[in-house]
Formats: sequence, C-alpha cells, structure tokens
Amino acid sequence: MRLPSGPNFERIQALRKDLKLATVCEEARCPNIGECWNAGTATFMLLGDTCTRACRFCNVKTGNPGGRVDADEPRNLANAVHSMGLSYIVLTMVDRDDLADGGAAHVAACVDAAIATSPNLKVEVLSGDFRAQRASLDCVAHSGAAVLAHNMETTRPLTRRVRDGKSNYDNSLEALRLYKEIAPNKLTKSSIMLGLGETADDVRATLNDLRTARVDILTLGQYLQPTQWHLPVAEYVHPHVFEAWRVEAESLGFLFCASGPLVRSSYRAGELFAEGWLRARDRAREGVC
Repeated sequence: MRLPSGPNFERIQALRKDLKLATVCEEARCPNIGECWNAGTATFMLLGDTCTRACRFCNVKTGNPGGRVDADEPRNLANAVHSMGLSYIVLTMVDRDDLADGGAAHVAACVDAAIATSPNLKVEVLSGDFRAQRASLDCVAHSGAAVLAHNMETTRPLTRRVRDGKSNYDNSLEALRLYKEIAPNKLTKSSIMLGLGETADDVRATLNDLRTARVDILTLGQYLQPTQWHLPVAEYVHPHVFEAWRVEAESLGFLFCASGPLVRSSYRAGELFAEGWLRARDRAREGVC
C-alpha cells in the first residue's frame, strides 16, 4: 500500500483535528487510510478514543472514560460531513460500558445531526453490541441510519482468545438479529477477520449464524498484528481462499460480500454497494427509473 499522503488526506486530517473528531482509520492503523482519505471518505469514531474493552486484536486505546461524553460531537460531526460534501459516511464507536445505554442515544444524535445538515446523506452505523440490550439497539435502529452494522470479529471458538471478556459471540449475534427485527427494511452488516487460527468449519458456521440472523452484507479480511503486544498472525490467507469464501457467502444469500486480504469492515467496495442499493431502492419507491 502507498504511504498516506496527498491533498485530500491532508485536508481530512486537518479538519478532523480542528473539530476534535476521532477516526478509526487512524486509531486502528487501517492499511487503507491513504486510499480512502484521498477518495474523500473516512470512518468517524464516536464517543472519544478510549474503549472500555481491550480486545487482543485492536489498537484502539483502552481505559475508563468515566462517563464523559463530548456534547459538541454531533454538531462537529455534522459540520465536518457538510464541509467534506460526503454522500455516504460510516460512524463507528468505542465500546462505552461506563454509560447506562452504552452510548446509544449519543450515536443516534450524531446520525440525526449529520443528516439534518446533509439531507441526501446515507449513514452506516458500525456499533458495539450494547450487551444485546434491546432498548439501546432500538435507539440506534430508529435513528436515520440506513445501514446497521456490528462486527462478529471472529468465530465462536476463538472469541474468548481474540475479544475482550465483556464481548460475547452470542450477544453479537443477538444484536444483529435484533437490528433486523427492529428495522427490517434497513441493511444489516457484519465482518470477521481471517488468519487468527480459525478452521474452515468455524468460518462456515459463523457465516450460517449470520445468515440465520438475516445479515445482508458481509466483509472478510486478513488480520494484521498492529503492534508486538497484540495477537500474532496465525496465517496469511491466500487471496484465492478469500475469493472462495466470497462465492460461498453469496451462495448462502448475502446480498454482497467483500472478501480479500486488505478488506476491512469499513471498506469502500461494501460502502459503494450499500449506497447504490439504497439509492436504487429510493428511486424505485419514488417511481423513478
């Protein structure tokens, strides 16, 4: 991958700093940051840069924010999105177990503030599991977000090794199931990493679980070790294996699957598919060819 540089990259970086916004692109050391930022897209991370969970694959800072929430974040986000002239954004979040609702109301406020200033905007929310609490999921699902996402991250047998102890495979699956139950007309989305030591049977079982939960969009990518203190890579999965998983996933009924070594949960191919699908549906509802 090319080193991140260029006018758009520098503009987004400066804007993010001026408005005191965090991006998962930087916090998680995403390898696609240069490509995405130069294309004028970014994934904003809500509720600060400190997560209350310490997953062993993730480079985001962990700690206890003590209930602090930036009340200006919805307005700052809306200003940033409007200034950048974006048509589709992804809003992700740190887990906030220190908040009674996990930060759901704040996430919904950010979504609605962004849409209020950019009415044609499509928003994807990549949320935590909210401990599968229906009230929190309901709050986000009833916001203006068009895509509701939550990442499984890995397979059931590897969950306890890979994710924080407060994270749970069944809670993640239930969160996705509830998102679709609450908002059946919205797209749901999830992602898993390969190369952590999973077996083919493990991956296949996860895909089937996700389809049972009626998840629409799936992304599969290679786990990359962000620092020496994180989990080591067990295997570098060959691109033809990723392609085989894409074919199998779509045969199971996923509307779209992006699968490849550098694919991430917030990935331009998946976002372009979701935006295109949503806008085509809007045109069909309006009776426009």
